[in-house]
Order: sequence, then structure tokens, then C-alpha cells
Amino acid sequence: METFYEVMRRQGITRRSFLKYCSLTAAALGLGPELVPQIVHAMETKPRTPVLWLHGLECTCCSESFIRSAHPLVKDVVLSMISLDYDDTLMASAGHQAEAILDEVMEKYKGNYILAVEGNPPLNQDGMSCIVGGKPFTDQLRKVAKDAKAIISWGSCASFGCVQAARPNPTRATPVHEVITDKPIIKVPGCPPIAEVMTGVITYMLTFERIPELDRQGRPKMFYSQRIHDKCYRRPHFDAGQFVESFDDEGARKGYCLYKVGCKGPTTYNACSTVRWNEGTSFPIQSGHGCIGCSEDGFWDKGSWYARQSDIHQFGIEATADEIGTTAAIGVGSIIAAHAAVSALKRAQHKGDV
Repeated sequence: METFYEVMRRQGITRRSFLKYCSLTAAALGLGPELVPQIVHAMETKPRTPVLWLHGLECTCCSESFIRSAHPLVKDVVLSMISLDYDDTLMASAGHQAEAILDEVMEKYKGNYILAVEGNPPLNQDGMSCIVGGKPFTDQLRKVAKDAKAIISWGSCASFGCVQAARPNPTRATPVHEVITDKPIIKVPGCPPIAEVMTGVITYMLTFERIPELDRQGRPKMFYSQRIHDKCYRRPHFDAGQFVESFDDEGARKGYCLYKVGCKGPTTYNACSTVRWNEGTSFPIQSGHGCIGCSEDGFWDKGSWYARQSDIHQFGIEATADEIGTTAAIGVGSIIAAHAAVSALKRAQHKGDV
């Protein structure tokens, strides 16, 4: 199988453009310039990795997001970096031809292919709620996972269950890691995940031949190590105590913090506020809607998207010195009064003892 570099040269890409691409890839992954030569070497020498992409219970939003990646372009990922040998949404083949390709790749690259899963398997009714090729998706998932090198769970459906697993969950939709327990699994949650996050995870695995460092929930730290709140451009308004009280009020027009109208940014780990969407154009909070926490486990069952998570009480930098001074004076006065009362009580007790 050709290497990534061989495919690019065959397509007429110059050496200069190839090196520029490797540099941009390193930047997209948050890697320093000292690792660019390592990426170059990997792209020049390593054969493309076969990827089998399965679809369970889902809405295909992860695929829709993936094909819109700009850094790197998804065409470079699909046509050059990986060998996407099976994806019943994107492939030209269908029916028996498609299933034959799946069996062929599993046999030829046994133990060396990556399994990407979009959606989740339903376990009730013997898995009959999701049928692929005349058989339950659960059976297909177990069969393909058996000889996979690693598994990527695309989106919150595969990672945590998402809407299919929300109460009362009549089909018993189940995250991939609860069905496949003997393989390394990289969770890339989001409804859907950001396109560049998806292609970035694949690029990292192809370059370094290992899975990225994961957090305690199995998510790549390079994209899920910080809360959206930590890098949100509205964060100064949060610290200042300036909040939108209702949609389209004066605070909303001024771009105040959306915490009071339900924004889950303070408890959601994702790269939305840094990588953003649509080639870095925007993300939900920038468009005026609070984060709904779609990359967190069980977000469908955590109540209204517009309910504030908890009350907060803080001075904020917009509080005046008089306001803070008055509060402080009241506190000091209370302490003095309490001290005087205790002193008087002690004196009375002392006189009684005499």
C-alpha cells in the first residue's frame, strides 16, 4: 500500500507544499515545531492505514461533520492519509459488494486496521432495532472489532449513548465501550464532534502509531483537557458578574455571559471555544446560544438546556468600592458586636464567681 507522501506526489503535490502541510498538521494537533520532522518521516515511510467505518443507531451528523474538515481537508484524510475501505454512507458500493469488501479488508489486514464507529448498538430484542446487511448491528460490531488494532467512537452516541440511550431507553442503546471491552477505545464525543478534532485524532494515530493521551473518560486530552468556559471569549463578563438574564435582553445584545440562561460551558470539556466550527468561523456561544454540554456523558438526562446549573454569588470587578466597603463594614461591625457581647458575658461570669 502506498505511503501518504507517494500518493501526494502522484497527485502533483510539490515537496514544498508537502512540508507546509506537515507543519499545518502539527499546529492543528497542538504540537511544537520540533515534532514536524517526525510527522514528515511518518508520512514519507508509513503505509496508509485501512479504516473500517461502521454505523449503528445514529443520525449521520458525525459523518456530516467529518466531511467538512478544513485542517486537514477531509479529501486529504480519506484519499491520501488513510484507506477508508468501508463506510456504507460514503462508499460507491452497496449490498453484497459492500459486505464483501468488509470481509476482504478484515482478512487481509487482520490486526492492523482501525475500526471507527458512529452510533451505538441496541441490545434489547436481540439487537433487532438496528439491522445491517440482514443482521443485527451488534453482531457486525463484535465481528469487526475482534481483529481491529484500535477503535474510535465517533460522537456522543458511540461514546456515551446520547439521545438513543436517554431515559427510558426502550432499545437499550449502549455505548461501544460497554459492548467491546478488550480493545483500546478512543472516545471523540460531541453531537457531532468538531470536524478538525475528528481528522486530528486520525492524523495523530497515523503519525505516531499510538493512540493519543486520554483523560479518565477516554477522550483525547489534546482536545478535551479544558472546559469551554476556560477559553470562552465571554469569560470576562462571567468574572465581572455580567449575565444575560433572558434571550434578546440588553445583556444579550452586549454579548454578556450566557450562564444564567443555561450555558453548560463551565462543566463541558471540548475544543469549541478554540478550534470552533466551519473552518474556525464560530461556535454556539458566539452565535448567541449557550453550550448544551453535548460532549458530556448523559447530557440528554441532565435537565433543561436553559436551566441554570447552580446559583453563584460573587462580587465581580464591576462592584463599586462603596458596595464592597459597605459589605465589609457590616461584617466588621458584626464581629465587633459579637466580641463585645462575649467580653461582657465573661465579666458577668467573673463577678458571679467572686
